Amino acid sequence: VQLQASGGGLVQAGGSLRLSCAASGRTFASYYMGWFRQAPGKERAWVAAITWSGYRTYYADSVKGRFTISRENAKNTVYLQMNSLQPEDTAVYYCAGDPSPRITEPSSYNYWGQGTEVTVSS
Repeated sequence: VQLQASGGGLVQAGGSLRLSCAASGRTFASYYMGWFRQAPGKERAWVAAITWSGYRTYYADSVKGRFTISRENAKNTVYLQMNSLQPEDTAVYYCAGDPSPRITEPSSYNYWGQGTEVTVSS
């Protein structure tokens, strides 16, 4: 599986962005998908995850209620809708996939996108 993230950009605090992660390969529908972010000088942190069917979603406390992860298996794409963005959300965002990850642990995902940069100005 190859992953390509897109949709990042510069937005003012309180604004919204939608990130997309397009996957190649016919096994996408059997993968858990996650979003992570890495701010300058910080470790990569888990943001959200979604099961292969989309039935269950999981969020870090820092984004719960503001971000929504979703997927369209027919389009081999996972999304991260980000609302009420704050300067502390500034980071490079990565999508990741794996058949059975420990969803909050980056090391348990075998497939990664290249990252898309999100900058939130105050």
